[in-house]
Parts: sequence; C-alpha cells; structure tokens
Amino acid sequence: MSNSVLVAVDGSEGGGRALQYARERAKLDGAKLIVTYVIEWSPYSFNTPEENAERHMRREQEIERATEGVVAPAAALLKADGIEHETVVTHGPPAETLIKLAEKHNVQHIFIGRRGQSGIKSLLFGSVAGNLIQTSPVPVVVVP
Repeated sequence: MSNSVLVAVDGSEGGGRALQYARERAKLDGAKLIVTYVIEWSPYSFNTPEENAERHMRREQEIERATEGVVAPAAALLKADGIEHETVVTHGPPAETLIKLAEKHNVQHIFIGRRGQSGIKSLLFGSVAGNLIQTSPVPVVVVP
C-alpha cells in the first residue's frame, strides 16, 4: 500500500475541515494527498441526441466550476505547504466513485467531512460518509 490518502472535498465547511485534517496528517507523515471532488451524476436516463449534447456541455461546465472553485484552491494550499498532491474531479455516484478512486490510487485512508453539500437529501437517503463507512475497503476517517 502506498503512502497516499484520498481526501473528498466539495466546497462545504465539512470538506474544508477534512482537507485541513489531511494537511496536518500529511505534514506529519509525508503522505501524498489525492484531493477529489465527485460531482453526483447518474448515467441512467433516456435522452434525445440534443439532450445528450446539452448534458455533455453541462458536465464539462460542472467540472470546470469544481476545479476552479474548490480543487484548485485546495491544491494551492497544499503546494504552499510543500505537500505532494494530485487532484481529481469526476462525475458519478459519490461513495462508489470515491471507493474506485481509492482502489485506483492504492490509498491507505479516505478522509471525508461528516456533512457536505448534500443537506436534506442526505437526511433522507443517507450520507456519503455513512455509505463509505459501510462499504469502503480501506479505513475511512470522518472529520466532524
């Protein structure tokens, strides 16, 4: 297993606290941080060709906004701290996508904020952190 840690960020206070905790841990043990933003997206819909083209354009715009608004500022903090890092912005079911990324990057842990951007939806359907705790093959650190 590599000395890498996956950090889920989403622009929320919880994501910010998870990033801060991961930064502190990386400074102590020299871990590489994989800073990840997963845009929730389901491939299950039936669209016309025009709707598919529009959907693709929206996906690209969402990736750009997430990169500029959340991931790039996090990367700048890590760079200033001299912490080795990589950034990933992608679409998919959040918990499932984070697990796939954790496996792909062979990480030791996943750090995530207890509560992110999902709000009321997580109260109804369960949180990403809760889902990760139950399904992740690596330890999950939930930062309050």
